[in-house]
Amino acid sequence: MNQKLLKLENLLRFHTIYRQLHSLCQRRALRQWSHGFSSAYPVWTAQLYAWPWPTEMLTGAALSQYRFLVTKKEERPQKSQLSSTKSKKVVEVWIGMTVEELARAMEKNTDYIYEALLNTAIDIDSLEADSHLDDVWIKEVIMKAGMKLKWSKLKQDKVKKNKDAVRRPQADPALLTPRSPIVTIMGHVDHGKTTLLDKLRKTQVAAMEVGGITQHIGAFLVSLPSGEKITFLDTPGHAAFSAMRARGAQVTDIVILVVAADDGVMKQTVESIQHAKDAQVPIVLAINKCDKAEADPERVKKELLAYDVVCEDYGGDVQAVPVSALTGNNLMALAEATIALAEILELKADPNGPVEGTVIESFTDKGRGPVTTAIIQRGTLRKGCVLVAGNCWAKVRLMFDENGKTIHEAHPSMPVGITGWRDLPSAGEEILEVESEPRAREVVDWRKYEQEQEKGKEDVKIIEEKRKEHQEAYQKAREKYSNVQWKKRSLLQYLEIKEQTSLKRKEEMERDSNVLPVIIKGDVDGSVEAILNIIDTYDASHECELELVHFGVGDISANDVNLAETFNGVIYGFNVNVGKVIQESAAKKGVKMKLHKIIYRLVEDLQEELSSRLPCAVEEHPVGEASILATFSITEGKKKVPVAGCRVQKGQLEKQKKFKLTRDGHVIWKGSLTSLKHHKDDISIVKTGMDCGLSLDEENMEFKVGDRIVCYEEKQIQAKTSWDPGF
Repeated sequence: MNQKLLKLENLLRFHTIYRQLHSLCQRRALRQWSHGFSSAYPVWTAQLYAWPWPTEMLTGAALSQYRFLVTKKEERPQKSQLSSTKSKKVVEVWIGMTVEELARAMEKNTDYIYEALLNTAIDIDSLEADSHLDDVWIKEVIMKAGMKLKWSKLKQDKVKKNKDAVRRPQADPALLTPRSPIVTIMGHVDHGKTTLLDKLRKTQVAAMEVGGITQHIGAFLVSLPSGEKITFLDTPGHAAFSAMRARGAQVTDIVILVVAADDGVMKQTVESIQHAKDAQVPIVLAINKCDKAEADPERVKKELLAYDVVCEDYGGDVQAVPVSALTGNNLMALAEATIALAEILELKADPNGPVEGTVIESFTDKGRGPVTTAIIQRGTLRKGCVLVAGNCWAKVRLMFDENGKTIHEAHPSMPVGITGWRDLPSAGEEILEVESEPRAREVVDWRKYEQEQEKGKEDVKIIEEKRKEHQEAYQKAREKYSNVQWKKRSLLQYLEIKEQTSLKRKEEMERDSNVLPVIIKGDVDGSVEAILNIIDTYDASHECELELVHFGVGDISANDVNLAETFNGVIYGFNVNVGKVIQESAAKKGVKMKLHKIIYRLVEDLQEELSSRLPCAVEEHPVGEASILATFSITEGKKKVPVAGCRVQKGQLEKQKKFKLTRDGHVIWKGSLTSLKHHKDDISIVKTGMDCGLSLDEENMEFKVGDRIVCYEEKQIQAKTSWDPGF
């Protein structure tokens, strides 16, 4: 750079000297020229040519400018080298990234991602902002953007600490104290389970039950004359309440299997045996209704052998006690057999430490709010305890027994009603005591987080399956048009898309008209669970789709009515009430509400509603029948019209009805008559035994002697759903 500056300085000095010499020459010439003219512009010439040239200033300015330019040129390649060596933008990505997340990481919008994926194997139409992208497509987008990708492990490493509440380890056997047995009464519907319990409790529960059948699981503490206490769980025997029976078997120590001596082993009897075996719980057999003349206890024992329930009389270990729940005969023997078995099992529990239990039933009470019936299995429950069950928690505000009497403590094996729940826990949930309310919220939040994570994994799996299906369909479509010219291919694809769009619209219209949205409300969680289990058995979606919009525990609310109006659905209520204001609102909005107190009546109503959504079936009802005896033709204008000469064999022929022509048992024509005559007279009705001539609305139809003409009328018959819930 120094050599260049020296050269420039020399050039500038030479240029300055040249300008100065040139200026001196011009001045001499001007002086000589000015003597020949008048001095009209002496000042102007002096100002113009007497101005001395600032040589040093000009040279300095030029040199400084040149230095600046040379320095800038020398810095330029350094900057370009820096920019070339500068790394590309690094984008952190992870497995299962969505379109929106990738766009955010790249600092682009989602449209940029869609554009980058054009002309690839991925189906752009199926992509949404929350669609998960495969690794291949993430790499493709980043490569097209001229960026670098870095697989981030943040998503995998960012694992929350497990904050769930769990059961305590097993207590020291020396600290355990004897407890009362928990006994579940199970069996077929109407075999006398509740009546048997009524006799033991000296109550009238069965008389208060709608339809004479148990529809809730009940927990009762019974004190025997001998002083022992037994906690009884009375489970429903109806087929709809299988989940309740299973739940009863899981928390029990002993199962009393009630079988009617006059009825024998039935479907729910077998199911109850299976529940007891699954829970590994011993069975005591109560053969009920032995007071009846047709009772046969021995037949019951023999039938049970087929299900591996072997009574002591046949060399087994199952105690069999014949009883009569109606008269109370031999009930104390049944209680003694239960106590004896409990003593053999040596049932003990730890009454100290945090409480552990199980929710037997849950419901919403108008005055108390969410209420649960629970069995305490460990610890002692007191007022003020903070409990967690599923995704719900409670600070115990009030405790009461099965008679509604307030109690202050609940020991192991005791059934207890608990209030103070923030939300309604599901029946069957495990109850655990925690230290404080913040800890309870922490546990609930953790459980909700775990559920969201599991749901997210399932969603990713489903999305991946759908994506693969779309890719396969896309590849097949490409292969289909691979050998077709692009113009023809574009036309064929356009026609195909147009056809698919019209078919989709048609399917959507058919679907909307053939869907039954339902809202289920029940008095307790177990009842709602039973109804949902029945709905799960629905297998006639090809006829009419059954769509569960909402379900819950409690009375029908304004929100339920609004939902039903929005979805054009039906509200089904089981053992719930509806306020007058809600009824008026539903009537104004045209919302159907169907209330029931017996579960199988609700199911029958649901079947009828489904059937009403099906298209009516058309049935043909014959009105009359005639045989063709002769054929001829007549001329009408320039046409020849075939005519059949007939005789009515059955009923009568009515011209306004529909007709069909049969030949050798096969229908070859259906339609209406253009004329019906008796001799030469036009008539509307031809009765049995009369002759007539008739012509059809199809001129090309040829008659043959022996053909039969049937007059019929069509009647629309309401179709019935093929769904069978199993009872």
